[in-house]
Amino acid sequence: MTDIRMFATDLDGTLLRSDRTVSARTAAAMASAQRAGIEVVWATARARHSVRELARSCGFRGKAVCANGAVLLDLATGEPEIVDTVSIDAESAGAAMTRLRALVPGVVFATVGATQFVAEPAYAALCEFADHHRDPRAMVVSDTLPTQSEPMVKIVARHPEIPGADLFRTTAALGIAGVELTHSGAPYMEMAAAGVSKASALARLCAIDGIERSSVVAAGDAPNDIAMLTWAGTALVPAGAPAEVIALADRVLAGNDADGVAEYLEELVASQSRAPRG
Repeated sequence: MTDIRMFATDLDGTLLRSDRTVSARTAAAMASAQRAGIEVVWATARARHSVRELARSCGFRGKAVCANGAVLLDLATGEPEIVDTVSIDAESAGAAMTRLRALVPGVVFATVGATQFVAEPAYAALCEFADHHRDPRAMVVSDTLPTQSEPMVKIVARHPEIPGADLFRTTAALGIAGVELTHSGAPYMEMAAAGVSKASALARLCAIDGIERSSVVAAGDAPNDIAMLTWAGTALVPAGAPAEVIALADRVLAGNDADGVAEYLEELVASQSRAPRG
C-alpha cells in the first residue's frame, strides 16, 4: 500500500451511503489521505452542479472526474473549476441519436454540457429529481436535439418501458459508431465521445501530475467503472456490486453503507505513516 499516490473513487454505490450522503467517517478519511499526500479524486457520472453540492456537504477539496470522464473539475477553492472537457461533435451526436431511435423506437434523449442540461419533453416527463439531481419541472426542454449553446459532453437516453440496464445491453450488442456507451446503474444509458471513460480522464490527470498508473487505486461498483478498475494499479469493489464488477476486484471492500472506502483509506494512511522515510 505504501506507494499509492492517487485514490480514485466512484460516488453512488461506492463512496456515498444509500441516502446519497458522505458520512463523517468518510469525509475525515478523505481529508486524512490528502494530508498524507495521496491525491483523492472523485470519479462519477454526475454533473458539475451535483458534485459541487456534495463537495460542500463534506468539505471535499480535491479533483473530480465528471460525466464519466468527459469533464475534469478542480474543487481546491470549494467551487468547481472546469479544468478540461472532451465533447461529442454535433455530427456524431446526431448520428448516434438517429441510429438509436431506429434501433429502439420510443427512446428519448437529453444532452449534457459542462454546465447545461437540455431534455426532450418526453425525457423530462420520465424523470424524478434523483435521476439527475434536477427538478424535472424546471428542466430546460427542447423538441429538437441536439441543440445547445455549449459543446455536449454526454447524451443520456431512456425508454418508458425498457430499464436503463437493458437498454444499454441491447444498444451495446447492436453497436453505435462514434460514441462510447456506458451505464451507471441509473434508469438511463449514457453516451460520451468515443474513447472517453473514467480511465481516460484519470490517465489525463496522472499525466499532469506525473503519477504512474501502478500507483493509482480505483474503487467502483458499476459497469461505467469497469474501464477505470481495469486501468488502475489496484481495483477495489464494494460488496454487493454486480458479479462482472466484483470479478475485477483485487480487494472487495465492505459495502457503501458500512463505510468500506473510509476503512480502506484509514488503512492506507496508517501504512504510509509506518513506511520508512529516505
